[in-house]
Amino acid sequence: MSHPGRGGGPVPQPGCVRHPDRPTGLQCNRCHRPYCPECLREAPVGYQCVNCVAEAARTVPRARTIAGAPMPTREQRPVVTYALIAVNILVYAITVAQSGNLMANYRGSSIFEMFALFPPLVAAGEYERLVGSGFLHYGSVHLLVNMFALFIVGREVEFVLGRGRYLAVYAIALLSGSAAVMWMQVEAVTAGASGAVFGLFGALAVILTRLRQNPTGILVIIGLNVFISVTIPAISLWGHMGGLVAGAVSAAALLYLPKVVASGKQTTAQRASRLGLIGLVVVTVAVLASIAVRVVVLREALWGL
Repeated sequence: MSHPGRGGGPVPQPGCVRHPDRPTGLQCNRCHRPYCPECLREAPVGYQCVNCVAEAARTVPRARTIAGAPMPTREQRPVVTYALIAVNILVYAITVAQSGNLMANYRGSSIFEMFALFPPLVAAGEYERLVGSGFLHYGSVHLLVNMFALFIVGREVEFVLGRGRYLAVYAIALLSGSAAVMWMQVEAVTAGASGAVFGLFGALAVILTRLRQNPTGILVIIGLNVFISVTIPAISLWGHMGGLVAGAVSAAALLYLPKVVASGKQTTAQRASRLGLIGLVVVTVAVLASIAVRVVVLREALWGL
């Protein structure tokens, strides 16, 4: 004997929230709503739906480096370093095409004539040379040496500082190298990314010190490059030194200034990051002020203006 409505048939299962046409006896351990196997992901305890997994990823703070940048993942690439290398190679290729010479690419190249760093022309108002000269190179060997150093050191610095801060340090070092040439090599025509690369050397030394790792390796590289800069007349020692100092100071502003200002007090990551960026602005203003003063001095000395 049977009683209609009191058992006798299978109990209908609810449909998946994301796929209503799929009955399921499973549910999310977090929101307790029904989901099919395709919509569930293994969690530390049981299974969670894709919506809850995505929500947890948004709310859980991502690990950060000592500079406040997101901790790089295995899949992440140093895109800024690669982009800088690509721009330098592209500019070199254009100068070769203009000059028709792989090694003497500076002869007959309008880009070289327009952007090579010559302090009197900068004082005359051609300020684009301060930055543009950092993407020019005298021959393929000059290019390859600088790009190899940028590839090796730049990737490490970019991952620690983060893309934006890394690019800022690179730019400040490039400008500082140009500023040093403006002050110390008035009659020289200079070009190359080595001032900015030396800035990355200095930044990496500061990073390793901040991480309490041994900086001997990078210090030896800096020492050897300084020795080469001193012994070979064609190399701009002052451009290298200007970039080196600015890169080290910029990295110190990012990594040490928040720690010093905090003085043992609890500070948020956002506030610490802001303090580091303020330090970068101060360094940038100092470099630009140095260039401005030198322009005024040169104008007075060369033209009596």
